[in-house]
Amino acid sequence: MPSSTFIRYSLTVLTLLTFATISAQIDTQMTLSQQWYLLVNFVDRQALATNFEAIMFTESQLPRIVMAVMVGAMLGLVGSLMQQLTQNPLVSPMTLGTASGAWLALVLLNVFFPSLVGQYASVAATVGAMLTLALVILIAGLRNLSGLPVVLAGMAVNILLGAIATAVILLNDQYAKNLFIWGAGDLAQNGWQQVQWLLPKLSVSVLILLLAPRILALLRMGQAGAAARGLNIIPAILALFTLGIWLVATSITAVGVISFIGLLAPNIARQLGARTPRDELCFSMLLGAAVLVITDALAIAMSILTFDLVPSGTAAALIGAPALIWFTRRKMGAQDQVSFSLPKSRFQMNAHTLLGMLLSLFAMIALVLLFSKSTVNDATVWLWTIPDAFSWQIQWPRIMTAVAAGSGLAVAGVLLQRLIYNPLASPDILGISAGATCALVAGSIFVGLNIFDAAPAIAFLGSMTVLGLLLLLGKRHRYAPSMLILTGIALTALIDAMVQFALARGDETSYTILSWLAGSTYRVSPSAAVVLIISVLGLIAFALATSRWLTLISTGREFSKARGLNVPRAFMLLLCCVALLCGVVTATMGPVAFVGLLAPHMAVILGAKKVQLQLPAAAIIGAGLMVLSDWIGQNVVYPSQVAAGTVVSVVGGLYFILLLIQGRRATT
Repeated sequence: MPSSTFIRYSLTVLTLLTFATISAQIDTQMTLSQQWYLLVNFVDRQALATNFEAIMFTESQLPRIVMAVMVGAMLGLVGSLMQQLTQNPLVSPMTLGTASGAWLALVLLNVFFPSLVGQYASVAATVGAMLTLALVILIAGLRNLSGLPVVLAGMAVNILLGAIATAVILLNDQYAKNLFIWGAGDLAQNGWQQVQWLLPKLSVSVLILLLAPRILALLRMGQAGAAARGLNIIPAILALFTLGIWLVATSITAVGVISFIGLLAPNIARQLGARTPRDELCFSMLLGAAVLVITDALAIAMSILTFDLVPSGTAAALIGAPALIWFTRRKMGAQDQVSFSLPKSRFQMNAHTLLGMLLSLFAMIALVLLFSKSTVNDATVWLWTIPDAFSWQIQWPRIMTAVAAGSGLAVAGVLLQRLIYNPLASPDILGISAGATCALVAGSIFVGLNIFDAAPAIAFLGSMTVLGLLLLLGKRHRYAPSMLILTGIALTALIDAMVQFALARGDETSYTILSWLAGSTYRVSPSAAVVLIISVLGLIAFALATSRWLTLISTGREFSKARGLNVPRAFMLLLCCVALLCGVVTATMGPVAFVGLLAPHMAVILGAKKVQLQLPAAAIIGAGLMVLSDWIGQNVVYPSQVAAGTVVSVVGGLYFILLLIQGRRATT
């Protein structure tokens, strides 16, 4: 072994041991020598551990450290394996969506087949992850595994599966508390049972270490070169992916979702000099273990300081999200500038079409008011009925909120797509809505804010912060779609980390936050609905009044300057309008995904190509989408309800996937 490699491994082992020692010394009265004595006499620990501190060390701290080493090593190994197989440094179980697939499968198993959890949890998680991987490859295409399209496809699938998992949890709240803590990625142990359960299942990692280096070395020569040397490429890749997914799925089954370790460890390994496939696999394992032990020590320290449980998965995301942005900026190449265009249309919209759309919206509102499911003589039936005074008091704030939220986010999407010349830009995909969510959830956690009565000003601040960050980070790559979306993924992961921190507390606030995150109109008060629609109408009026600015900026900044427009001022005012729309909607009914992407595209498909027509057309379509989603959510599982935001996420997620498939076909 060369001296540099020996030094690299030695320093990493030393770091791992140092932080394992620090982790064991946090919040304990035991000295190092006492812990060392118990460790070297581990077999007799039950006889030697006679006080609380000693029992805590042998039955809680030690298994937790061992679990962190095992899971971290597996995540690092699988991350390196996936990145080498796809030749893509941004691939990991998280960015491929496999972690979400495993998580959804486990949620479904816990809710619908709880008696099978003990025996078949790992199998279910593996099947969920494999199906998700197949879907992502189907979307991105086998030839695009080495580029950003596969990461974008993983993001779309992540959002779609996350929305479904949230809906299932909300409809089955009796399982919610356990799922919250599990989903947050908690390494806390109460004995050695989990370690003994997981260890044999991870033994397949030996197969990867034995078989993968030669296959990966051949793949580095290119598929043609590997095939010429006798490698059967597809079966070999499939077999290695299956082994890797098994390791990830069993780890998630044991400790929940821990993101970013599989992404960070291989990238750090290469930065520190790992060159050969075997070296990268082994060093990524070691680094994964070290990073998770460090992260877990940080989570324990934060838990003591805040008097709240801080899951290790939360701490990992807090470290990993900025790292993803950093690697994205460094690794983006010319081939990664994925291009998308607005859908083509043979229609031409005019004022009469717009009036017809508006009348159709009113007709839809009348329909959802008059036609719904109801209970008659203990039977559920569809009824045509005029709402009585009580029903009307419940329904009108919901419809008003849906109309305002849908139209507001649609207009925000039009503004963003035209301002940064990016047809994939929408407040939720770029993380702008997530910024408002982050500010409100943080206010709820740290200041005790009632999330349903939160001030829009806080949400606006969160949206503006993310918007400013995106503009700053995206400038280098001229606001390329892929760069902005990956930044959005990282920011959304940060939000998720904070949300998981809140949910892991397991109290009533957790369920309240999750209900709010689903984007429901159910809890919106009449006064809040009135304030929302007045605010949104005012902001849409501003957007319409300044539509000339948007038209000029859409044609190019130099052209706009030549026509006398103060571009920086117009740009900033319109961005503030976007942030206000996102802030006021999110503060009232929670985050709503995909409307800001879907509605502007549908307006263009219907022929609204000019700004003056696209703005009102998108607003009407967005309002209609939200009203229809709210109605579906109220009736599809009656007498229970699914939040309108969840329904829109599923529909919008499917549309986004279709858009990616269309983009792939256009480039092949």
